[in-house]
Amino acid sequence: MVEDDGSLLIRIRAAMPALRPSERRIAETFTGDPAAAANLSIAELAARCDTSTTSVVRFYQRMGYAHFKDFRIALTRAAAREELTTSSLPEVSGDIDRHDSLEGIVSKVATNETLSIADTARSLDMDALARAVSLLLSARRIDTFGVGASALVGLDLQQKLSRIGRTAINWHDSHSAWTSAATLDASCVTVAVSHTGATVDTVEFLAIARRSGAATVAITNFRDSPLAGAADVTLTTAARETQFRSGALGSRIAQLMVVDCLFTGVAQASYDESMAALRNTYAVVHERTVHKRG
Repeated sequence: MVEDDGSLLIRIRAAMPALRPSERRIAETFTGDPAAAANLSIAELAARCDTSTTSVVRFYQRMGYAHFKDFRIALTRAAAREELTTSSLPEVSGDIDRHDSLEGIVSKVATNETLSIADTARSLDMDALARAVSLLLSARRIDTFGVGASALVGLDLQQKLSRIGRTAINWHDSHSAWTSAATLDASCVTVAVSHTGATVDTVEFLAIARRSGAATVAITNFRDSPLAGAADVTLTTAARETQFRSGALGSRIAQLMVVDCLFTGVAQASYDESMAALRNTYAVVHERTVHKRG
């Protein structure tokens, strides 16, 4: 069953790491200039990508389309939707390079992060989000873990949940995370964050937690990643990564958006208790800050 046509480009970008070199060239052609690529025949695409027509057929079938005509129509629609989304953004593209001015850097970063948020909002699985919210609501304890830039995202979720009275712990190193995961049970939930979904320490954390009986939630950009394979629920981002400071640009802002949605879902489902906790925690911090200033 083909998903929403408007998410086709998002799915192509998400599939790239797992593609063969020939299929990746095809994917790059479609994402580089989708409107133009949609007008090419199978033979023209194969010639441009230095591959066979069989590879082109295999690619669009991998994307869920039985006929190239349907794939081209979906690609045209996705390109039009993306053009509408980006029409109000600065006219910049590509990765940051050595010749960019500061103004150009700001424009590229802003565009990258805006599109990462828009694509993630469009592709986020609402059923999976609802299941994750339900798990966190019923959890006795919630453990979060990530490595590098993803560690900051795990910490953000832990701090938000703590503010509304949820027992949440964020682990800063893998050994502590693994040790904790081994002590969990069916009343606990673990949330692991990794853009690639292939960070070994993070995958191991979720795998240990699952063996211990805890429910497992993954936040990753790739649905077919090892991390997703170790998760009961996967929340997928659609980040526009760049090679320059990749972990600090599109992936993190998309992950933070998912965390905000997850937290807000939990808070809204326990509205009265959450609002009371937010008021109390705000009052405590405000009073102590005023007291110190005085």
